[in-house]
Amino acid sequence: MLPSELMKKIRRLEIRTNRVVEEVIGGAYHSVFKGRGIEFDEVREYTEADDVRDIDWNVTARMGAPYIKKYIEERELNVLLAVDVSGSGAFGSGPQTKRETAAELAALLAFSAGSNGDKVGLLLFSDQLELYLPPRSGRRHTLRLIRELLAFEPRSKGTDLALALSEIRHLLTKRSVVFLLSDFLGGGDYETQLKIVNRRHDVVGVRILDPAEIAWPLAAGLELCDAESGAVLSFAGGRRRLARWREVATAEYARPRATLERAQVDLIEVHCGEDPLRPLIGFFNRRRRQIRA
Repeated sequence: MLPSELMKKIRRLEIRTNRVVEEVIGGAYHSVFKGRGIEFDEVREYTEADDVRDIDWNVTARMGAPYIKKYIEERELNVLLAVDVSGSGAFGSGPQTKRETAAELAALLAFSAGSNGDKVGLLLFSDQLELYLPPRSGRRHTLRLIRELLAFEPRSKGTDLALALSEIRHLLTKRSVVFLLSDFLGGGDYETQLKIVNRRHDVVGVRILDPAEIAWPLAAGLELCDAESGAVLSFAGGRRRLARWREVATAEYARPRATLERAQVDLIEVHCGEDPLRPLIGFFNRRRRQIRA
């Protein structure tokens, strides 16, 4: 992609996602992700203007006079967008590939976090760590993230989700919200690492699939090339073979969902070509219900 074309694409994405954030997502994001909670500020002597419910009786007993502890809300969050850039992201049966869908989703999340005053970082991974940009705030930083999402050329085509999660464990020292964007196809055994990371951070799985990966539309014979391994797979065609293929695809589709459920990780599912706003809003609504409960 030429630099001028890339800049136009980034600008179009910024305009579109900013409008959606301002009109729809911003408030939903704020209500769901409220920061790390309450942080201690100071201990000081009680005055008549203070609420008696704030008196710290342990300190008061030691000092012989009434003292209160004051707290402040820590609003700022760390948000990490961990994006799978393996070879399978280049697939798309329609006008948009999985990689482009991931970029649009990540832009929505990045601008939502930025409008809320949060810091946003980016981790791109395949079967190795491809790129890491630590969480920072500001529009220029957000635009850099989007540029990398659209233009970065990974060194490898494989997928290793366990490795990516292990890197996240070591890179993030502060509790963060981690959006893990991937198709979750292959990627090895990552359940243990997912559970460990989710205990320390708030992990949200964002699964991006093309409709053809769920229900292949053709019964005709053809050859398929695995985008990650390069292996050529032959499909002889016919309705019976197509039914068997769909049976296997359904099992593969269900496996990651079960893994994330066992790890108690929320899942957002997005299909290429659909408006990503609906599944995002659905996720925010589910989170709000959980918080109320």
